[in-house]
Amino acid sequence: MNKGKNILCIGAGYVGGPTMAVIAAKCPEYSVTVADIDENRIKAWNSEKLPIYEPGLSELVKKVRGKNLFFTTDIAKGIKDAGIIFVSVNTPTKTFGEGAGKAADLQYWEKTARAIVEHAEDSKIVIEKSTLPLRAAEAMHRILHSNTKGLDFDVISNPEFMAEGTAIDDMHNPDRVLIGGMESPSGKKAVKTIADIYAHWVPREKILLTNVWSSELSKLVANAMLAQRISSINSISALCEKTDADITEVAKAVGMDSRIGPKFLRTSVGFGGSCFKKDILNLVYLCEYYGLPEVAAYWEQVVKINDFQERRFVKNIVRNMFNTVAGKKIAVFGFAFKADTGDTRESPAIYITKMLLEERADLAIYDPEALDNAARDLKDVKGKFELVTDPYKCAKKSHAILILTEWDEFKKLDYGKIYESMEKPAFVFDGRNILNHRELFEIGFNVFPIGSTKMTHLK
Repeated sequence: MNKGKNILCIGAGYVGGPTMAVIAAKCPEYSVTVADIDENRIKAWNSEKLPIYEPGLSELVKKVRGKNLFFTTDIAKGIKDAGIIFVSVNTPTKTFGEGAGKAADLQYWEKTARAIVEHAEDSKIVIEKSTLPLRAAEAMHRILHSNTKGLDFDVISNPEFMAEGTAIDDMHNPDRVLIGGMESPSGKKAVKTIADIYAHWVPREKILLTNVWSSELSKLVANAMLAQRISSINSISALCEKTDADITEVAKAVGMDSRIGPKFLRTSVGFGGSCFKKDILNLVYLCEYYGLPEVAAYWEQVVKINDFQERRFVKNIVRNMFNTVAGKKIAVFGFAFKADTGDTRESPAIYITKMLLEERADLAIYDPEALDNAARDLKDVKGKFELVTDPYKCAKKSHAILILTEWDEFKKLDYGKIYESMEKPAFVFDGRNILNHRELFEIGFNVFPIGSTKMTHLK
């Protein structure tokens, strides 16, 4: 068995599954196995309905599954058989002890490292794919080399830069592939081994080789910088509403500056997803740990502005609906944190729905892909809500519609039909600024965009 051609990925989530599917498709001479302790998740990966939604993923998996892409719960066998192991387990923010609320919780990551030590029978390359704090590779290296079997392990940092909703395209055409390794001869050899995998489809000039610490920090900083742009434009949206400026026009003018550019300057109810908030808070913790309180405070403000935007959105709803939403049906269009994914982790919709339920609103929630996750997110939440599989039923007899995810489907709905089915006066609060506000106003809606003047028939 040529173990150097056997790849194992521990963790079958939003990163591990799509990444390994692309590698299997692009590298047919490699055998790629994805392992996870969650039996239901593995069953789903082996079924017709995959456990995650991502455009192009299902078609890709079906082409290579059973050929050189396999899904299993047998992690021990996977470790024994593989020469290259990607670690893609969950690293949530700690909820306990030192660093609670900011630092990364590395318990699953460490358990995985110890499982590799326990089951490995020969030396291996171990790749950090999960987003981890600076110098985590050093800790991984120490755990792996605590083995009593005389085995050597090379630890590589290879952070993912996929955006959910475009993950397959991002893997096929990445801006860069970042591979960080130790400066030792074996470390450099391991880096080349991983670079050669990506070179099957990624131009060499886009494969960036660094030391392991730079690779780890670059991932945190990239996400922090992107989130910073979102919070920056969202902070200005609040000012626009006070001054009758239009945030869309402001963002366009600012984005045309070649030094700034237009990306991530679209205002909304706030950012979500598994990475942005977690990575910023991790960066904050690192800055505090290394005695840089001013730097920590700077980055923490990015998260605070995001929380402010969510609270401001809810306050705007309550205030404009005559200072109460108690007993009123409100239709929530969108629960995923962004379009083209079913992922709801840190979705603004979670926090907005919880705040509205605290105001005793009656909620109907529709999302084309995220209702199962919404059910889990709201499982223990008190209040009256229902999950609805049809947007027209969701809006029927409602007082207001909230747009919380930028699904294209929402732009194509018959809002004349929806308006007729609603209680009057009828409101639309467009938390993504994706609808035609003038058209909605002419239908009869009272329209409240983010960052521009409201359109209301109310006197």
